[in-house]
This record gives sequence, C-alpha cells and structure tokens, in this order.
Amino acid sequence: MERLPEGSRVAVIRLRSLGDSVLTTPALALLKGYRPDLRIGVVVEDRFRSVFEDNPDVDRILPPEARAIFGWAPRLTVNLHGGTRSMALTVASCAAIRAGFAHHRYRFVYSHAIPRAQEILGEERVVHTAEHLASAMYWLGVPRTEIPRAKLNRGVGFKPRLRDEACATVLLHPFASNPSKTWPADRFVKVAEELALTGLQPIFLAGLGDDTHPFERFTILQNAPLADVKSLIAATQLFIGNDSGPAHIAAAFGVPSVVLFGSSDPAIWGPWRTEGRVLHHPDGIASITPDEVLEAAHDLKVVA
Repeated sequence: MERLPEGSRVAVIRLRSLGDSVLTTPALALLKGYRPDLRIGVVVEDRFRSVFEDNPDVDRILPPEARAIFGWAPRLTVNLHGGTRSMALTVASCAAIRAGFAHHRYRFVYSHAIPRAQEILGEERVVHTAEHLASAMYWLGVPRTEIPRAKLNRGVGFKPRLRDEACATVLLHPFASNPSKTWPADRFVKVAEELALTGLQPIFLAGLGDDTHPFERFTILQNAPLADVKSLIAATQLFIGNDSGPAHIAAAFGVPSVVLFGSSDPAIWGPWRTEGRVLHHPDGIASITPDEVLEAAHDLKVVA
C-alpha cells in the first residue's frame, strides 16, 4: 500500500450478489481510513449500485465495462469476485498492481496473489465473509484494526403505504436464492399474525417474480428500487428473514434481526456486527418452528 503515490486511484471489483456487496463496505472503510488520499472506484452491476451510493469511502461507482475501468486508470485493482468476467476487467484495468485471492481460477492475471484469510489473520477457523474481504486489505498493507459494521446510506426516508401509520413495523423477507434456504411461507404467515397481535405491523418484502400470494392479507413491498428497500429496512423495528441480501442490509443499519439459515453456514454469512439471532437446524431450515422464531424476536426485546 505504501507503494501507491499520493492521490492514486484504486479499482475494487465487486460483482454479483447483494450480500457480498454489502459486506464489501467494511473492507472499503479500512482502506479509506488508512489512506484517505486514495480515490476508490467500485466496479459493480447497476442493480447493486445503490449499496455504494453516498458512501464516503467510495469516490466513483463504475459499471462493469472494460472501457470504464480502463478510463478510471487505477494504479491498483483489487478483484474481490474472481469469476471470468471480473478477471477480464482486472486485465482491462491495466493497473500496475493487480491483486486478488490466490484461490481464484485465473490467478495468473494477478501481479499479487492474496493468500487465504486464515493465513492472513493467523487463525485456522471458519471466517466470516466480512473478515475474508477485510483480510485482503490487511495483506495489501492496511494495519490490523477491528473490522467495522457494513456502511450504507439510509436514503431519503421512503415509506410504503401502511395500514396504520402510527404503528411500529416488522419487516419479513420470506424469499431466498434456492429452496434449501427458504423457510416455508405458511410459517412466515404464522409469525406475522402473532407479531401483529403484539402491536407490530408486518410488511413483507418481495422481489420481481416472487410469489406473494400467501402474504396478501399483509402490506407487501414488491420489486421496489434498492434505494427504497434500504430506506425501509433502516426504519423498521425488527427484521425477520431468510439468509439473503436484505438480512445483511438490516445488519448494516443495526436493526435487530432474526435470520433463518438453511444450507449456508451462519459462521460465514451471519449478521455482522449487529444485535441479532441466528436460527439454524441440522435437519434443514424446515425444521425451525414458528415458536423458535417468536422466542428469538422476544429475546431481542423488540416484541412486548
């Protein structure tokens, strides 16, 4: 890191998932905190652009195009993704220093291959994704300090049409990327009904193409812009959902959360640096009961 002249430009490539994008922000905070003179450009798809908007650690948001990253003219490019497309963008950047994890398939394009996070951290254990990404910054020369919470901008205060504007809200996200990570819809309904009796107003969050029929008696926010989703999550009193991107947004805002895990490992993908409860059953996510979810919500002292 000391090799970079004052005011150098850095490109950080972060493609694909919403959760990964959110969990990249602690690493960016470490880098900018150590070298505030650096100009950091994040290369990300447009659908996740809002994760990095108005982040003081990000100077430019770049589309994942060769022309854009070459035009940024970075001296250092850090590839945090590792797929074929991100490798092509790493090469297209023409940066003098091209860094990425050594386990990436096409690591030969790197001038500097970053070792395993466990080797960098000096601990042979399962590491959280936030630690894994931050370890790259440590290896590049950022001094070891505590890894902060993810950093997101709250937005303009978007509010959906609520049935009771004066009622505190609980946001439920009953969808996930595959069935093994998805708790049954009828159990989300049961939890929502019970929480409504305590005075919380349930809101269900859904994406384009998600089947919202089981939740139609409640307020539903479907296919909203990510900026609006961030704003809504930041203002809610409780988040309950499957292991997915919105759960990481809730953690970034410090929203008390109950996150249900199926096939993924909570030690790697659990809520980062926030008050939360993780529910995980060895026989699969369908073995988690509504009573367990409600008990976890009560433990967070949000529910009366």
